[in-house]
Amino acid sequence: MTTALNVDELIEKASAKTGLTDFGDDWFREPLDVLVTSLNTEAALSPLGLELTRRRLTALLNDRLRLRALHREHPEVLDVEVRVAAEICGLPRTGSTLLHRLLAASPKLTAARSWEVAYPIPFPGEGPDAPERKRRARERTRVFAEFSPDFAPVHQVVWDGPEEEVILLDRTFVSMSFDTFYWVPGYGDWLRAADQGRAYAELREWLQVLQWQDPARANRPWVLKSPHHLTAVDTVLNTFDDCKVVMTHRSPVNAVPSFASMVSMIAKQHSDEVDPIRVGRYWSDRLAAALRDFAAARAARPERFVDVRFTDTVRDPAAVARRVLHEIGATPDAADDAAFEAFLARDRAERHGSHSYTPHDFGLTEAELAEEFAFYTEVYL
Repeated sequence: MTTALNVDELIEKASAKTGLTDFGDDWFREPLDVLVTSLNTEAALSPLGLELTRRRLTALLNDRLRLRALHREHPEVLDVEVRVAAEICGLPRTGSTLLHRLLAASPKLTAARSWEVAYPIPFPGEGPDAPERKRRARERTRVFAEFSPDFAPVHQVVWDGPEEEVILLDRTFVSMSFDTFYWVPGYGDWLRAADQGRAYAELREWLQVLQWQDPARANRPWVLKSPHHLTAVDTVLNTFDDCKVVMTHRSPVNAVPSFASMVSMIAKQHSDEVDPIRVGRYWSDRLAAALRDFAAARAARPERFVDVRFTDTVRDPAAVARRVLHEIGATPDAADDAAFEAFLARDRAERHGSHSYTPHDFGLTEAELAEEFAFYTEVYL
C-alpha cells in the first residue's frame, strides 16, 4: 500500500467495492483533488490517520456511486419537494447544537439524524426500519467514544439524535469537516474562494433521499445546522428559497479558543504533529474572514435572518426555541413546549463533564481576539 493518497486509486477502489462506475457529473474531482493534495502535503498523517482517511474517502465515493444508482432505480426521489425552514449557523461553539436539537424535537420540524448522515442510503434488502444502518451507527459511536474519551464534554454525539448535515456535504468534498479534522490550510483557502452551488444542490438531493425514506417528513420542513453554512450564506439562501438563517452569537473571546480546542482534539486522531498554536491562529483568522463575508450577505437580504445570543440560549433555551419557531412561521403550541421540556430533561441527564480551555492554550489572548472581532461584537453583542 502506498504512503500517500491517490485520487484515481480511491475512485477505482470505490468502484470495485460497489460494482458501480457511474459517478454522474465529475465536478467533484476538483474539490477531491485539492483535498487529497493538502492531505498528502500538509496534514502529516500518521499511519493510522492515513488508513482511516483512505477508508473515509473511499466510503464517501461509494455513497456518490450509490446515490446515482438509487436515482436510476427510483427516479421519483428527485421529485420529492424539500422545504428548509431554518438553517442555524454562526461561529462554532455558540449554542447552535443545543438550539438545533431543541428545534428538531418540535413536531412541526424535521432534522437529519446521526445514523442517517453516516449511512443515508439503504443497504440491499434493508427495510424502512434500517436495522443494519442503525447497528453500524451505534457501533461507530461506541468506537469513537472509546477512541476519543475526552470529546463528549465538547460535543456529545448521539447515534440516533439530530446531527449536522455538513456530514452529507462531505460526499461532495466541499465541506468544513475536512479542515476541522485535518491540518489542510491549502484546502481551507480553496474552500473559502469556491463556488459551493453544486455542493448545495447535492445537499438538496441528499435531503430528498432522507425524506423519501420517511413519509412522515412530507409536511415537516427541515431545520439545518452547521458552522459550515457560514462559508456559503448566499448559496444557502439561493438554494432554499423559504429558508431563514438563524445566526447564533457568542463572544469570539470564548468561541474561538473553544473551537480551537475541539479541532486540536479531533486532529490528533489522524496526526501526531498537531500544533495548537498554529490551529488557534488559523481558525481565528479564518472565522474573522467568514464573519466579514457574512456581513455582506446579510446586508443584501436582512429580512431572512434571525439573531440568537448564546447567553439567552443558556439562560432559557426553551424560550429561545419558541421565539425561533415563531420567526420562521411555525407558531409554537403546547406540543412544542412539551417536546422542548422533554428534550431538556434528557439533555441534562446525559450531559458529560465540562470543557476547559483558555485562549493562551492556542497562542491567543483575550485582547487580541477582542480587537480582531470588534467589527462583529460591536454590532451583534
